[in-house]
Amino acid sequence: MVRRTVINVRPWGREAVDLVIEDDRIAEVRPTGGPADAGGGEVNDGEVIDGRGLVALPGFVNAHAHVDKSWWGMPWVSAGGEGGTQGRIAHERAERDRYGIPSADAATAVLGEFLRHGTTATRTHVDVDLGVGLAGIDVVREAVARHQGAIQAEIVAFPQDGVIRRPGVLDLLDRAAAAGATAIGGLDPAGIDRDPVAQLDGLFAIAERRGVGLDIHLHDGGELGAFQYELIIDRTLRTGLQGRVTVSHGFALGELAVDRRLGLVERLAEAGISWATVAPPRSAPLPWREMIEHGVGIGLGTDGIRDLWSPFGDGDLLRVALGFARLHGLRTDQELITAVELAGSRAAGFVGRTVHDLVAGARADVVLVDAENVPDALVRAPARELVIAGGRVVARSGRLA
Repeated sequence: MVRRTVINVRPWGREAVDLVIEDDRIAEVRPTGGPADAGGGEVNDGEVIDGRGLVALPGFVNAHAHVDKSWWGMPWVSAGGEGGTQGRIAHERAERDRYGIPSADAATAVLGEFLRHGTTATRTHVDVDLGVGLAGIDVVREAVARHQGAIQAEIVAFPQDGVIRRPGVLDLLDRAAAAGATAIGGLDPAGIDRDPVAQLDGLFAIAERRGVGLDIHLHDGGELGAFQYELIIDRTLRTGLQGRVTVSHGFALGELAVDRRLGLVERLAEAGISWATVAPPRSAPLPWREMIEHGVGIGLGTDGIRDLWSPFGDGDLLRVALGFARLHGLRTDQELITAVELAGSRAAGFVGRTVHDLVAGARADVVLVDAENVPDALVRAPARELVIAGGRVVARSGRLA
């Protein structure tokens, strides 16, 4: 057994404690300055880390990433192609081979950026299509393995180029699920495939047969988006997949009239459907308070980072939480704390965890920041002083260890 004790840290900005870590778990949270606990079993490492009274947060959870798409670490790639979802898809398909995408080196670099910014678990969509097949899944698994367990990744096999309009993609998704993908994805059943019933029937059939989850990108706005939410809710309830379905982006939910919106929130809660958002600045704010009150899970993600869709992104989920706070007009301390919780403890379910926090029994994922309190940490997004992932120190002062 390897034991480390991180002394004098303030979880969520509260009173100082010591975190006793055994192997990859938090074994004990005790008042700081108390007597050392010898514990039991063979101890190979009794390292003590002085937390210097810093604010401690659980490792961040990136609930929506695309680590297979990035050109991180390569020479700068100028943006090109046409705008809109379809334009970006076409540009990526035309150019990705030229840049060697997907690349294990680039995916490894992106995951390294996640780690040094304090993200210790992610749900990443990985493109599965007729051109790349399942190769991207192997690339991402290799990149995760290179980090030797520091970051954990749930893989969503994602049909970025459509499903029904590309015969053969449903078979690829089925093969990905059989090969261990945690979930399969969908993309704008109406706006891209122009056949929402066929796409959703095909996806839910695979999910039900293979015992995997679903994560559906849905950009369609207004009533067209709402109509597809209703189809997803219906199929979730009929197939018994409550708690295993996520809508990503889901911009329409913030665009609807109040009564319509709240009625959908109630039905989403009934079906156990969660929501992943990257909080883009020009999107309609989500009814996040009502979603939380009804138990609809919300997770934050970076989306793509330096890819053929956009040159933006740096892997810092705390900055995404800050963007969420700004988009939704958050001001009070508790609201700002909630934004950080959405980037961490409240996102446990997106990476298959029942608990993700600074408590005994949880995976030892700890982020230390030099801040007065959690709201201060959010609005300044300072460098991460220390990142512990699975019980190991992986970054210090914003640099990978």
